[in-house]
Amino acid sequence: MKKNSFADLIIYEDQDYFLVNKPPHTATLDERHKDKGDSMLRLAKEYFSDAQVGHRLDKETSGVLIFAKSPEAYRHISMQFEHRQVSKTYHAVVGGIQHFEGILVNLPIFPLKIGVVKIDRAEGKEAETLFNTIDVYRAHSLVECMPFTGRMHQIRIHLQCLKAPIVMDALYGGPEIYLSQFKRKFKLAKDVEEQPLIQRVALHARALNFAGLDGTRFTVEAPYPKDMAALIRQLELNR
Repeated sequence: MKKNSFADLIIYEDQDYFLVNKPPHTATLDERHKDKGDSMLRLAKEYFSDAQVGHRLDKETSGVLIFAKSPEAYRHISMQFEHRQVSKTYHAVVGGIQHFEGILVNLPIFPLKIGVVKIDRAEGKEAETLFNTIDVYRAHSLVECMPFTGRMHQIRIHLQCLKAPIVMDALYGGPEIYLSQFKRKFKLAKDVEEQPLIQRVALHARALNFAGLDGTRFTVEAPYPKDMAALIRQLELNR
């Protein structure tokens, strides 16, 4: 990704912060012992040399990511995350017809060494997520997820606990999704293997609400990237 194209990802900027709509399949930080392209932090530093990232998104997750332009701004946003003063809103496409209305999941999470987490009431760290259904389709639902804590894979495992795992989330039992599931007369050319409608966990960081250095609160919203928008469009067309 070139510097100019990184600038195209910016959805809000002022003298203290800039927020980007992180594309899927791009790591927030440089990955250890891997040479898999630029991270968001590396690209941000090319755009603004003193940039520091305020939080993290999983590599597959798209959406709002905040960067601070100065040590003071970084401390300010870090303290807000630490004291749970930042409101985070995610959208997820999940399996099944779900009718969540203010469903609060409060289940402690324990990270395993293999890059997954489990629910562990004895040794896990506190984790809370609020869920609301946005829309329902034939066999899937679009769900708003508001995590009050920031544990690894928190939304993903909490949705698994609700028997509503995220589409394409193989780690936590999410269903695969193909066009042939909706279109009875769907046919592929000979020797062509059908690809899923989305090539990643269907999770998008939709909005971030935080306070600037002067105390003014901002809500910054990230549009769906092409793959998530196309998935939701197909679900809408094939209710």
